[in-house]
Amino acid sequence: MSNLLSARRPADRLLALRLDYGLIVTTLIVAVAGVILVYSATRSKLVMAGISPHYFLDRQAAFVAVGAVVMVVLAALDYRWLEQAAWVLYVGIILGLLAVFVIGSSSNGATRWIQIGPVQLQPSAFGTVVLVVVVATFCARRPEGLDRRDLIRLLALIALPILLVVKQPDLGSGIVMAVVLVVMLVVSGIANRHLLALLLATAVGGFLVVHLGILKSYEIQRITSFLHPNSGLQTTTYNLHESVAAIGSGGFWGSGLFHGPQTNLSYVPEQQTDFIFSAVGEQLGFVGAATLLVLLGILAWRMLRVAQSTRDPFGRLVATGCFTLIAFSAFENAGMSMGIMPVAGIPLPFISYGGSATVAFFAAVGMVLSVELHRQR
Repeated sequence: MSNLLSARRPADRLLALRLDYGLIVTTLIVAVAGVILVYSATRSKLVMAGISPHYFLDRQAAFVAVGAVVMVVLAALDYRWLEQAAWVLYVGIILGLLAVFVIGSSSNGATRWIQIGPVQLQPSAFGTVVLVVVVATFCARRPEGLDRRDLIRLLALIALPILLVVKQPDLGSGIVMAVVLVVMLVVSGIANRHLLALLLATAVGGFLVVHLGILKSYEIQRITSFLHPNSGLQTTTYNLHESVAAIGSGGFWGSGLFHGPQTNLSYVPEQQTDFIFSAVGEQLGFVGAATLLVLLGILAWRMLRVAQSTRDPFGRLVATGCFTLIAFSAFENAGMSMGIMPVAGIPLPFISYGGSATVAFFAAVGMVLSVELHRQR
């Protein structure tokens, strides 16, 4: 027994040395900053409503704690078990998305959540993470590359969860899933003619989704609102207009944490979720917003670094998909808050309020950490 323990110690030390502490520390810093920013964006509104100002603070802190545990567990496990569990995860997410239409709860015209006691689960938030695993498994098992039949089979598999997500409606998650799919296929070495066909099919699919009524009229208006921000101020562009005004009022240094009329008077509806970046811009100014984006950029860069240095096809694709999830979500959310990207309802990673999304982002980081730790085994 003593010999076995002594043999394990060098291996454990080697794993500890390969651990990406930069990725871990950056993730935790951003997540803690998110808890503070959620509190700053909701404190005044809750006080005016006669509710404890710590309501969102306590819940987001709990979400971060759960997410951190998930990250540690996934990092400790060898990521190759995901390849064996890929189809179980796929069936599970399909059942979860179908359950939303049967027992799901609705809010603001959308049915996305399943209530389990005091906890609300949003299956679509985990859809992209499962998609990453399924696509990585499918492509890694075909080292010679995807032929036309393989590509059609894969697209059919992924189209089902994307359509179920869009139907809820949760257009933002559907867009993220589509972007992650395309990037992973490019990294897997898909032929140029197949990539062109995929892009054409995506364009045709988007056209059909709009004209067959799968998307609601208000979703279409939200997506196109950044093209005409000065029209319909009281309807679809109200949030966008107030978000841009809040960011602009912050100036270079900001009005200070827990200060700022746009945030404290709740001019931006649901500011703690989709438009949390406007609270950052108003309270912390250009300096604070730029610092936050730099931290998210470092986080994404560390994930990209793992994808670039991993020779195992499955591990490389997992890291690529997780990187794309974090990077695109951050880019789209910050862009829509500033009025330069479509308003798609995509959360800002680790900053926006929400349990399912927060845990899903932590899970993505945990999977990349696992690739970094165990890829040489």
